[in-house]
Amino acid sequence: MKIALAQLNYHIGHFESNVRKITDTIREAKRREAGLVIFAELAVCGYPPRDFLEFSDFIDRCDKAVQSIARECMGISAIVGSPARNPDTKGKDLYNAAFVLSEGRVLSSHYKTLLPNYDVFDEYRYFEPNSRYELALLNGRRIAVTICEDLWNIGDDPLYRGNPMDELSRLQPDMIVNIAASPFHYDQAVVRKRVLRQNAEKYRLPLFYVNHVGAQTELLFDGGSMALNASGTVVDELGYFRENLHVVDLEGINDILPDQTPEHEEPGKTELIHDALVMGIRNYFRKLGFEKAILGLSGGVDSAVTLVLACEALGPENVRAVLMPSAFSSDHSVEDARQLAENLNVRYDLIPVEEAYQSFLKTLYPLFSGHPFDIAEENLQARVRGVILMAICNKFGYILLNTSNKSEAAVGYGTLYGDMNGGLAVLGDVYKTEVYELARFINREQEVIPASTILKPPSAELRPGQKDSDSLPEYDILDRILYHYIEQRLGPNELIAMGFDEEVVRRTLSLVNTNEYKRYQTPPILRVSPKAFGMGRRMPIVARYLT
Repeated sequence: MKIALAQLNYHIGHFESNVRKITDTIREAKRREAGLVIFAELAVCGYPPRDFLEFSDFIDRCDKAVQSIARECMGISAIVGSPARNPDTKGKDLYNAAFVLSEGRVLSSHYKTLLPNYDVFDEYRYFEPNSRYELALLNGRRIAVTICEDLWNIGDDPLYRGNPMDELSRLQPDMIVNIAASPFHYDQAVVRKRVLRQNAEKYRLPLFYVNHVGAQTELLFDGGSMALNASGTVVDELGYFRENLHVVDLEGINDILPDQTPEHEEPGKTELIHDALVMGIRNYFRKLGFEKAILGLSGGVDSAVTLVLACEALGPENVRAVLMPSAFSSDHSVEDARQLAENLNVRYDLIPVEEAYQSFLKTLYPLFSGHPFDIAEENLQARVRGVILMAICNKFGYILLNTSNKSEAAVGYGTLYGDMNGGLAVLGDVYKTEVYELARFINREQEVIPASTILKPPSAELRPGQKDSDSLPEYDILDRILYHYIEQRLGPNELIAMGFDEEVVRRTLSLVNTNEYKRYQTPPILRVSPKAFGMGRRMPIVARYLT
């Protein structure tokens, strides 16, 4: 028996596109003589559908799509994920289901037991947990069909209770299938492979895992689908961030030794983040029907990296940069920005903001007269730039890319309705030190981003001689504190015990907590870390947390 792993990029709610992809793939798998083709969790509707699941019409369309796909399964079987109605009047209305399709009909359905309800996941809001355990029977094979987290509680993970595979293993399956919607973060691939290996080894069964690929707004899916034999050897692995179809022969799979499989070189963290962000931009634009992006190009490293990523994702012909120097902008910043745009062959405009800025100051003079220059005048420059960028967006149909990084977003070092504008935050989950790593990665073969952009001290250039370090700790210190607070959820006393300066810790955490209101008003942030701002980090705006 040959088994096909179908790693596809689905579009939430676009049933015609999803069904077409699935049926086309079934035909291709059949052409390659596969007896079974496996698709991802909730493939029919896309993941995560969120409150679309509360619409009866949405579930009707899921049901019709499953029936349409089943009719394609003649001479080949398929496993495909979709919501399923719960016929019981008790419990929630839906199950998160895997349908086994064969000979033109639904042969069996299998439901997800362990429903994640943490970080970006909210499945228990919609689905009833499974309480029955049955194997799928196909071509004389007994298959334990599981869905994503049903395999993730191996080793007594405290997030879950019970172990579905313990129950299914008592029914003596011949193999495990796991269909998943496992979002990307830069550590996920290593963790995922370890969990799958542990399952294959524990139950002494070959395991076939299929994940989503592609972006759904802020959630990015890297794929990484794979087949493992009963000893935990990865016998086939699909690449990251691209659609693919691989066929694996079940015959003799358990005889394959680790040194008989091709070595899969794992990309480094920076390369993973780079590829994820490019995919995230590309999918956000294509799935929403947008074509053209614009951004403010300051000569700093954040806007430089964002511009490069946008050009890779959309093509330089679809990206526009606007240079908006003020009286405080340095000549080298303007020249660096100009040089980068020319290196990338991107259209750019030079629009000085001084005249508009002075016009606002004149209007505000009756109110501001007698008060010293301060943050009001600094932020006014950023808001003038925001107005210019949004005007160009409206006139010519661009979508503005936000260029703020995670360090700035964390401590509120940005201007609402100014440099925090945008339709998509590209670097909002990338710390400043990681932005520099991305810049060096981009320049690994040739100088794309001018070296001076990377080497000069970072500055918002909103007052004479300004540097970020005037207001913030050095980024190598700040980012380590932020990482341990945000990703690791360590409190102030724990951070101080690690050796960080107490005053710096308490001031940093105070900035993070008091600027939650700003982050509630930012664009969607492409998620690349285990804990990103947005849907995965739900903090109260009005709160008092001892720092």
